[in-house]
Amino acid sequence: MSELEALKRVDALLDNVLPPPRVRAQLRLAAGLTQKDVADAVGVQRLAVVRWELGQSHPRRPHREVYAHLLQRLAERFPHAAEPRKRSADTGSDEGVG
Repeated sequence: MSELEALKRVDALLDNVLPPPRVRAQLRLAAGLTQKDVADAVGVQRLAVVRWELGQSHPRRPHREVYAHLLQRLAERFPHAAEPRKRSADTGSDEGVG
């Protein structure tokens, strides 16, 4: 394998890295999308998106690539939502919310 091919493989791996589950939901909400909207775009049932956002399961090919692409595009449009928010130890809620 040439060096260029190896670099392309590394790039492909990094393109499919998903943000933490909480950030996935934050990105969706920032865009005003429902879980059904995301499910329809990715080609899965809404319950799959629920599980992905809760960290109960992870998308697999070919849905992983599509979902990663969606999240990447959302992160570009809503960079504030791409940052993990800290949870308050006392309330269990997100800081700065409510």
